[in-house]
Amino acid sequence: MTAATDLSRSALLFLSRRQGLKDVATRLGPLRELAGRFIAGETLEAAVDAVKVLNAQGLMASFDHLNEAVRNEDETREEIREYRRLLARIDAVGVRANVSLKLTQCGLMLDRRLALENARTVVREATARGSFVRVDMEESTVTQATLDTVRALHAEFGEERVGAVLQSYLRRTEADARALCAQRVRIRLCKGAYLEGPEVAYQDKRDVDASFLRVMRVLLDSGVYHGIATHDERMIDATLDYAAKQRLPTGAFEFQMLYGIRRDLQVRLAQAGFPVRIYVPYGRYWYPYFMRRLAERPANLWFVLKNLMKG
Repeated sequence: MTAATDLSRSALLFLSRRQGLKDVATRLGPLRELAGRFIAGETLEAAVDAVKVLNAQGLMASFDHLNEAVRNEDETREEIREYRRLLARIDAVGVRANVSLKLTQCGLMLDRRLALENARTVVREATARGSFVRVDMEESTVTQATLDTVRALHAEFGEERVGAVLQSYLRRTEADARALCAQRVRIRLCKGAYLEGPEVAYQDKRDVDASFLRVMRVLLDSGVYHGIATHDERMIDATLDYAAKQRLPTGAFEFQMLYGIRRDLQVRLAQAGFPVRIYVPYGRYWYPYFMRRLAERPANLWFVLKNLMKG
């Protein structure tokens, strides 16, 4: 990563936290157009339609309703109602999908007990419908609280109903992976997309990749069904090589990727017989998520600026 690219990424991640820019951003046509590459619409039905297309291509999905800025208990309750509607719609339509849930949507920044109560409601609904909830990982300031909540839900509902996410750029992740695998918690392993300091996160891409590979091996050795979430073909090839070396069956784990990114690779892996799940975000509050996607590939920013200058 060049110094200029690293600076652009840091700037975009910083801007992703600026809620005051959200209203302006959502009114800019070119920005909304580009966001449409990564976000499956602003409504539940638009997202369901997008997942139907993915299913037809042999891909599974995980829905994520975007809203990281809940301000009070009433707003958390509305998020939980949305997730219950979403689980009911998945059941009614029969799409091959589960849901991903951020604890900040459940009120984690307001009250940890409230967040646990709200998350429990979603997992209970998923359990009644034979589905699964992936509890997303957010910034490092809430990593421990998130894992504590997942463990509580896992103890109550089991590995078939709730799982966690770990980010390989955090220095603590390998230890977390070993501990969670010992408890048979399902994990989605990704690289991480938040702006973190060197005291908690690796800053060099080579270190992040090395951590990803170490944790991937821990997951594949555990006998638990995990998700390897990456678009990096080197990481995918290394995963496939290790799985072959360990003589793991094709369905022992799944690959996971983001909606709108490397669609060719998604389909190619599915056609080769590997389970592939696509993370499908939707909703009105797409700005923070979209900015993190831009930060992963800052060159996309120039597309936005060029179109803004055209008016």
